[in-house]
Amino acid sequence: MPFAIAGDGTRIHYEVTGLTKRAPVLLVQGLGGEKNSWNLQRAALALRHRTIAFDNRGAGRSDKPDGKYNLEEMADDAIAVLDAAGIENAHVVGLSMGGAISQIIALKHPNRVRSLTLVATACRNHAWREELLQSWATTAETQGMTAVGKEAARWMIGPRSFRRVLPALGWMGPLQLFNPANAFVSQVRAILSTDDGALNTELANIVCPTMVVVGNQDVLTPRGDAEEIASLIPTAELVIISGGAHGLHIEHASTFNRILLEFLGRAEKVFVPHGHAAAVAV
Repeated sequence: MPFAIAGDGTRIHYEVTGLTKRAPVLLVQGLGGEKNSWNLQRAALALRHRTIAFDNRGAGRSDKPDGKYNLEEMADDAIAVLDAAGIENAHVVGLSMGGAISQIIALKHPNRVRSLTLVATACRNHAWREELLQSWATTAETQGMTAVGKEAARWMIGPRSFRRVLPALGWMGPLQLFNPANAFVSQVRAILSTDDGALNTELANIVCPTMVVVGNQDVLTPRGDAEEIASLIPTAELVIISGGAHGLHIEHASTFNRILLEFLGRAEKVFVPHGHAAAVAV
């Protein structure tokens, strides 16, 4: 079972699948989730890409240290995974909290990012969402993770798909109920402590191909959040999936996977490795 070692010694579990010689794709999970939440994407990408999925600190098989986490530290964890896998750069796909982590990766480690896909995510902490996340943390501390799962489920999946998709959440995420409450709370506090003002100011510095994806039924990170990100990143394109909610990568996996594969194909065509000059048409 492969592990990367973070700067503070935390072990980060990861898994590499797909074709070794194809362009790598790093999959960054959201709050409370772990790598199995990406299973439908890993299967779809396997014939065209090498995928690297990992468990954030505090989730899955990665270590769950006590104390404070922060998203910049978790972005560095992702880079440690690339290093451990021997991968110089990758297309980065981030979901929800993983989208915020991916924004930091692209800003802090631009040479490691071939392209950026930001799914069901945001670039600022609105007061109402801060209150919601804090309520989930309080529920985790006082009632346990099963109670959090019941509260969070209806924010993740659209009402039309709720009964159909709910059974899959037990084995794929997006909220892993077997994670200890203290680790989940540490992830929540990492989100709440992020300096989103500084992040928003810096997003204009992202120059890699970027796609921002949102479902039009997402009530946790609504369309307005995606539109804001797309307006701040000069290279961004915005894609809205009809009927999709926060868990659109599961709920509307076939549509999302097609859009993702098409974008990765376009991005790979224009990718220029660090240190190489771009070709000039004459």
